[in-house]
Amino acid sequence: MTDELIVDCQLRAGLELLAHTWDPLVIVALRDEPLRRRAVKDALGGVSDKVLTEALHRLLANGLITRRSFAEAPPRVEYALTPLGRTLLDGPLKAMGRWLNQHADELLTAQEAAQAG
Repeated sequence: MTDELIVDCQLRAGLELLAHTWDPLVIVALRDEPLRRRAVKDALGGVSDKVLTEALHRLLANGLITRRSFAEAPPRVEYALTPLGRTLLDGPLKAMGRWLNQHADELLTAQEAAQAG
């Protein structure tokens, strides 16, 4: 059964959603309300414009967020979670958050030990 999972397209597609560091963080930033791009960038802190643009494009392409343009001057665009994006937030990302609350210290200690050699 494990061999079937390794080559399963659905599993690979699901894991790809977490493979990019900033993608889950963008989803978390959008958890409460739609945000303009600048507000997403400010919520994340430390993300470059290029990397944020790539993350937004991936999330849009995967149906996890929407992009809404307003016919205003100056132009305004907002990003929001889709129902599918909300299920990723409320399911796997929440579970990861719970796991990190319990094990982050152990994880960081192991990483520091590995770097120390």
